[in-house]
Amino acid sequence: MNKLLQGFLLLLAALLTQMAAAQQLNIQITQGVDNPVPIAVVPFGWKGFGTLPESITDIVNKDLSNSGQFSTVPERNMLSTPHEQNEVFFRDWRFLGADYLLIGKIDRSEGSNLVQVQYELFDAVRETRMVGEVISGTEVQLRDIAHQISDVVYEQITGIRGAFSTKILYVTSQRISDSLTNYQLNLSDADGGRPQVLLQSREPIMSPTWAPDARRIAYVSFESSRPRIYIQDLSSGKREQITDFPGLNSSPAFSPDGKSMAMVLSKDGNPDIFVMDLATKQLRKITTHFAVDTEPCWLPNGRALVYTSEQGGANRPQIYQVNLDTGFTERVTFEGTYNSKPLMLPDGKNLVMVHRYDSSDEFHLALMNLERGTVRVLTNTSLDESPTLAPNASMIMYASKANGRGILNAVSIDGRVKYQLPVNAGDVREPAWSPFLD
Repeated sequence: MNKLLQGFLLLLAALLTQMAAAQQLNIQITQGVDNPVPIAVVPFGWKGFGTLPESITDIVNKDLSNSGQFSTVPERNMLSTPHEQNEVFFRDWRFLGADYLLIGKIDRSEGSNLVQVQYELFDAVRETRMVGEVISGTEVQLRDIAHQISDVVYEQITGIRGAFSTKILYVTSQRISDSLTNYQLNLSDADGGRPQVLLQSREPIMSPTWAPDARRIAYVSFESSRPRIYIQDLSSGKREQITDFPGLNSSPAFSPDGKSMAMVLSKDGNPDIFVMDLATKQLRKITTHFAVDTEPCWLPNGRALVYTSEQGGANRPQIYQVNLDTGFTERVTFEGTYNSKPLMLPDGKNLVMVHRYDSSDEFHLALMNLERGTVRVLTNTSLDESPTLAPNASMIMYASKANGRGILNAVSIDGRVKYQLPVNAGDVREPAWSPFLD
């Protein structure tokens, strides 16, 4: 073999091997609430030998800070480091301005592979203990335990269930040469931690989505040179190709009960919405309009879909709703020249969409109330696309551009909290937030 060619192949193999590890997403807060809740997270005590592989204190601190809802007291300012309730002096924490206090300790029983994590949350103003428990797990599960503690703290203080223990899917792409791009479907914690590659391909990967049980995912892969929909079991890695129709096979969306999937097929010549029974693989055609119908999203009751269509003409997509029982179809959006990618909230009364008000090139995320017809723009970035909703409906993650590269952004449902999740190299796009994992 020619030495120059051999050297190129070795370099290419090294690049592919290096990129087989998913790239880390790192949250960067760009905007938080005006008056974040002050909380002190005291470094957890460790009674075992050696050093633990993960710092529960650091993870909880980052979870709460990254939510944009909390400000944490720096460790250097703490007057004491209690690990049990009888060591707490509330006046010290009120002096530091902390409304809440989280303490804890970690122990390992002799001869056991398990660690025990005990934590307690206090209201420092009222001098009351709010919650506390002991969680057991292996050292490998320390990150999971930390996210679980963050979820409890978040819910106790805000009244909203925490989503720190959830996962996200996202697609990364990196150009290796003019003719070769590496695509990866990645899975990570909601904060970008513990990334892993689920699929790697030289052909595009698109539209990842979660089943309601969070055990399966679906996505579109071009690995056969044409777009096809696959379902993958996360625990076993087993994949099933469920479509092989001529033309477009795209936009998979599991039904709320996980038994059916909405999708877009152009096998009849025009892109239309279909629903597939996943047990029998039988198809039901939902739309028959001559215009392009795409991006279906289920209503929470499973009896209707919202979708993007150009049936209004003038190449101006708008959002429509179709009742699956009756076939009755109605237009939902009227404000703006472009509305697409509808994402229904669990209340069934509000949806998020990609919105353009006029003829400019600015595409933003907007929240629409279906009962009042009001539209509120949530983002000020440009070229926003692919919104995905946290299972507690508190945050929306979406793809955008920064410095010429694709990145992920997130915005709270009220528009007050914003953060970025960039990667070190390449583009990141197509996020999909998991359901709750229990």
